Amino acid sequence: MNTLNEQWKKQVVNWEYSAAATPDLSAIPIQPFPASLHETGTTRVIELDISTMLGTSYPASSPCLLANYVHICSGESIQTHAQATSEVFFVMRGSGQTISDDGVITWQQGDAFTLPSNAGVRHEADSDTALYWTHDAPLLQYLGVSPSSPRFKPAFYGHAAMHSEVDALRDIAIRENRNRVGIILGNKDCIGTKTITHSMWALFNLLPAGAVQKAHRHNSVALDLAVSTGENTYTLIGQKVDAHGDIINPVKAVWEPNTVFITPPGWWHSHHNESDQDAYVFPVQDAGLHSYLRTLDIQFVR
Repeated sequence: MNTLNEQWKKQVVNWEYSAAATPDLSAIPIQPFPASLHETGTTRVIELDISTMLGTSYPASSPCLLANYVHICSGESIQTHAQATSEVFFVMRGSGQTISDDGVITWQQGDAFTLPSNAGVRHEADSDTALYWTHDAPLLQYLGVSPSSPRFKPAFYGHAAMHSEVDALRDIAIRENRNRVGIILGNKDCIGTKTITHSMWALFNLLPAGAVQKAHRHNSVALDLAVSTGENTYTLIGQKVDAHGDIINPVKAVWEPNTVFITPPGWWHSHHNESDQDAYVFPVQDAGLHSYLRTLDIQFVR
């Protein structure tokens, strides 16, 4: 018998189908990350890392994505780089510019922009700044690969333009009781999946004052940024809904401005605004990948 055959046999382990069809992987928690993490301190990147909960050997906020707060003190700059194919930035606070191999863009509070794989960029702040930065490096680390070429062109989503588009559909969306009142941000290079990058998805969603947005679920993990909100605004998250579409035994994730919380895959979640102030949320998900794989399976209560 070939010695190499015997060596390779030592690597084999098999399972009976019904006992192994659903692996016992670590559950993804409903995890909040307070704004206090980025409101003070030095210029730095703050990883929203739950790798100890996920059991990964690298920083991750979900199996495929890592979210970060980037705090930049007024007049200072910082370099960011990730071995990733997709990066999504949202300006939570401040103003400044980002310098990349493609040139210089300026930004202010409420703007968003995306970058494909790159050699690193520099962000310069005109005032005290906080960016919400999410990328797909954990997916590449799991696969053991590096990006070889850009998969889309960079894009910039201005605050005023996003609000204008949402305002244009506000009345009809409320009148028709649509599940969400928002726009899915897109890139012309990702028309097939209708997503912000080929692997990632982002929604700019309005939750009107006094409104309830009914539950839905999907197989992607949501890393939700509460952009602006009044008191008593929150998301209810749970694994099951009753005959009326209400979530059974929900966990309550309270919205606070410029905070992030994780919504696990496959869990129902509904948004509730009991204040007199409109609220906005900016979830980032690995739904571009799921859409391409035809596994997103988004469902709405009736």
